[in-house]
Amino acid sequence: QVQLMESGGGLVQPGGSLRLSCAASGNIFGITMGWFRQAPGKHRELVAAINSRGSANYEASVKGRFTASRDNARNTVDLEMNNLKPGDTAVYYCNKATGEFSWGQGTQVTVSS
Repeated sequence: QVQLMESGGGLVQPGGSLRLSCAASGNIFGITMGWFRQAPGKHRELVAAINSRGSANYEASVKGRFTASRDNARNTVDLEMNNLKPGDTAVYYCNKATGEFSWGQGTQVTVSS
């Protein structure tokens, strides 16, 4: 079973940027990976999905601000987040886009002035 570890979260002011990283313990080549987030009191939602070739799709509220990337050789998936808004505050997780791996602990992103 692939284990996932997210990092890179923190406290940032509105308009700021963060880069999240996800390290997988096994081979994720050929697997469409996703970045998810869960805000307090809300369901976990998929915000970005990136296939093995590096082509990504985004949830409407983050499109144009978030960019997913991956390094298949290193089994890592990143999420560059720009122009962050308070509504982006959540715990962020990576997983298969279908959510089939065990969930990691996530990384907290807080956008506040």
